[in-house]
Amino acid sequence: MKVLIVFAHPEPQSLSAALCQVAVRELEAQGHEVRVSDLYAMKWKCNVDRDDFPSLSSELPLRVVSVSKAGFTSHSLTEDVWAEQEKLLWADTVILQFPLWWFTMPAILKGWVDRVFSCGFAYGVGEHSDKRWGDRYGEGVLSGKRAMLIVTVGGWADHYSSRGINGPIEDILFPIQHGILFYPGLDVLPPFVAYRTDKVSSGMFEPMAEQLRERMRSIQTTEPIPYRRQNYGDYLIPSMILRDDIDTGAATGFAVHQSTAKLA
Repeated sequence: MKVLIVFAHPEPQSLSAALCQVAVRELEAQGHEVRVSDLYAMKWKCNVDRDDFPSLSSELPLRVVSVSKAGFTSHSLTEDVWAEQEKLLWADTVILQFPLWWFTMPAILKGWVDRVFSCGFAYGVGEHSDKRWGDRYGEGVLSGKRAMLIVTVGGWADHYSSRGINGPIEDILFPIQHGILFYPGLDVLPPFVAYRTDKVSSGMFEPMAEQLRERMRSIQTTEPIPYRRQNYGDYLIPSMILRDDIDTGAATGFAVHQSTAKLA
């Protein structure tokens, strides 16, 4: 299996960096081929601007969606973006690893998504009609591949529980897992989340590392989160509202977009 890890932490001596090395070594020990995009080491440009579209005339306004689609179609996006798209196409599994900062990913990783997930590549693809609304949410360029998050969190696990002050970690990660990874077709595995990472002692690290090794050992067989696919009948098109006759049980909020049926 070919695995791409997109890593976002500015400190090479951090816990996050140590866990990244644990994941890489375990995956390689299992015979997998691993590539790492270390965004801070790469000095990744995270803002979308005119420099991303060299073929855009200075006399024309920057309309990101249309110029992104034109740049992808004409193969005129910048080389750094093309290189990351090639890695995504190469990979069987994509891992995003980051510390949870202000309830989301660091800006550099969001900027990687903004620039690499271009129109025509990760969105804006497929037929739009009264029967389907593009190739997205379970379909798309990256369908058939797996993805997961490795997240380090400073707070306690209880703080991110169903009654915790910060809200459930599943809800906090939903925009990333469902909106960024599932949207272009990736099957999303449950995340690996390490809590209280500002207080990890040397004695606490090894049990955490072993838990991560176990996740890497089972990465090919772990069942993905059963998100409902958009064009498979659960949603009304084009309103994209879940059908009234769909039984969601006791689920509310983001959880209604998960099905008890396994993904085909």
